[in-house]
Amino acid sequence: MTEMAAEPEQDPTVQTRKTVKRGGGDPATRGRTTIADGVVEKIAGLAARDVVGVHAMGSGLARTFGVVRDRVPGGSKSVSRGVKAEVGEVQTALDLEIVVDYGVSIADVARAVRENVIAAVERMTGLEVVEVNIAVSDVKLPEEEEEEPESRLQ
Repeated sequence: MTEMAAEPEQDPTVQTRKTVKRGGGDPATRGRTTIADGVVEKIAGLAARDVVGVHAMGSGLARTFGVVRDRVPGGSKSVSRGVKAEVGEVQTALDLEIVVDYGVSIADVARAVRENVIAAVERMTGLEVVEVNIAVSDVKLPEEEEEEPESRLQ
């Protein structure tokens, strides 16, 4: 005589939930995610500023306007200054304008900026970074006065 194991009785509501299939496929594939250019620009700007040898971002004119904007009550420091992004559905391209400290290897700083920006943008957005173009617009000399003295910013 063979004994058959009795199947445990299941709550019909649980069974119904398991057997009812809603939608189709993996939930991650339902819908679309769009990422604004400004989001990628902020990520890239922060990543570029983290590189040793990058003194500032943006052209002299952009930095001057930025200092004025930063001092306006309620204004905040623009982390995307000096960064322009073109964002597609799966890829992005970036243009960065940087000021480097005097004495650093511009080629080494540019390579480090590219690596840091690509890693940060790809990790945070899932977009493929197809290019990072870097324009070095100035060199900060040691004897030059700060355009944005930290002690005067509020």
